[in-house]
Amino acid sequence: MNDTQITLVQQSFEKVAPIAPQAAEIFYARLFEIAPEVTPLFQSDIAEQGAKLMATLGAVVKGLRDLDRIVPVAQNLAVAHLGYGVTADHYEPVGAALLHTLKTGLGNDFDAETEAAWETAYTTLSGVMKDAAYGGSPGQT
Repeated sequence: MNDTQITLVQQSFEKVAPIAPQAAEIFYARLFEIAPEVTPLFQSDIAEQGAKLMATLGAVVKGLRDLDRIVPVAQNLAVAHLGYGVTADHYEPVGAALLHTLKTGLGNDFDAETEAAWETAYTTLSGVMKDAAYGGSPGQT
């Protein structure tokens, strides 16, 4: 990611943070709509899960300028999610739900350049996470 992309991701997330509970609701509604097979993976209170999601996303976004610190955290998170039944194939609908959430929450502030920056950020981090959890083999459990 370049400096401009990082700035776009960070500035746009600052606009989402005040509506974090609503953003989490949008995210999970969209995720369960496009990937209903993941619904059973969520056994805890979805509002609590949403708060964790937004906090984790906030920490990752804040740390994009320090990937040496963020990457190991993302890798550990991916490995931990193996125990919940997460597969490499789940990363695609999660990314789609994230982009949908940002587009819905930010409206006109989510322009093409900001969307491309988020796509780069998600692709980069999800790639690192899948490599850590599955050794780069999509679809493995």
